[in-house]
Amino acid sequence: MNSPIPTSTMGLDRQFFSDVQYNCDVSDARDHGIYSMCSMVLKLRNLYKWEQGVEPWNEPESAELLDWIDAKEQYWESLSNQSYRPIEINNNTYDPFDVDAINRVQARDNHYYGAGFGRSMKSIFFIAQQTDALEVEGCPVLLLGREPVREMASPFAMAQDGIILIRTEPLRFFLWDHIQELQSSCRSAFRYTLKSYGLLKNGVLDQQQFKEILSDMVSQEMGLFIHHEVGEVLQKTLESSTLQAIIGRFPSSVIEFVCRAVKDILADTHPRGVLSYITREQKDTSLGLYVSFLDGLRKELFPEMFEAWDQFTQSNKWGCIEQARLDCRRRSLELGEKITEIAASIDRQPDGQVHNQFNDQILEPLGLGVPRS
Repeated sequence: MNSPIPTSTMGLDRQFFSDVQYNCDVSDARDHGIYSMCSMVLKLRNLYKWEQGVEPWNEPESAELLDWIDAKEQYWESLSNQSYRPIEINNNTYDPFDVDAINRVQARDNHYYGAGFGRSMKSIFFIAQQTDALEVEGCPVLLLGREPVREMASPFAMAQDGIILIRTEPLRFFLWDHIQELQSSCRSAFRYTLKSYGLLKNGVLDQQQFKEILSDMVSQEMGLFIHHEVGEVLQKTLESSTLQAIIGRFPSSVIEFVCRAVKDILADTHPRGVLSYITREQKDTSLGLYVSFLDGLRKELFPEMFEAWDQFTQSNKWGCIEQARLDCRRRSLELGEKITEIAASIDRQPDGQVHNQFNDQILEPLGLGVPRS
């Protein structure tokens, strides 16, 4: 079951689109097992919606979706041992990760080619229409719209070689799905933001109103995601190369997840990151979303934010948010430095020894210790 190449690309280089979609399919075939069952179901459902070209709120019939999943898994099975194709453009071939070279030669109709690595080093490939270019805190930002080619993970915000990419199609799906997931939640921050957008009707999420304002909400809240990536680009305590070395050694482990969470918090608390932006602009709806989405390991790493939120809702004063940022940043910098120090010797030590160092210096102090190797 080959993923479809949309008919809207007929006037463009069909071989280019076909090569990129093939690599997307190989990536999914190789690495779809990194997801939990719940995450896998959500990503498959959204991949189906993308292939069908439907809105986030259009739910497929169960039987139709199950048949599609079965065909997709059979197709992935046929690709599981395949290599990524070189990208062919104008009878020349390019390494699929050579983003700059490919974009130099294929640029047409504002299509942007992206490639990189996501969670557990899953390969990311996509083609999207570029809709705008900005500069934020000295960082170039590209806003991307319709995506004729993509793989299953489709991160909606990422940085490639210092360029921040915001993919608005996956971002629409992310906001829709996560607000549906949180709608039964009693989190005050979540309800604060919904109320601010006029989305609560008798205390319940107004689905029709949400459909009508989803695109506007994406535009209004885009700064939340742009400034997280700004923090990622500018923070230097825990470098991407350090994280990649750790993931390469301990993929899909508690070590990977903790290190990713620390890196995210370092980005969020950077002086030019998302919390500074929210405070400076007094974006209370963005603050409500930030607190609502703060869960899992990031929640454990940033307990100050919840007390600060309670203080903010009582006083409407932003000083408590800034103080929480500063307190969390000091602690996170120490964690980042310890992680970097351990990672610096990762190639010279056996797995068990490295694992025990992470356990003793990082995991146990966070209450996440695991049995020693």
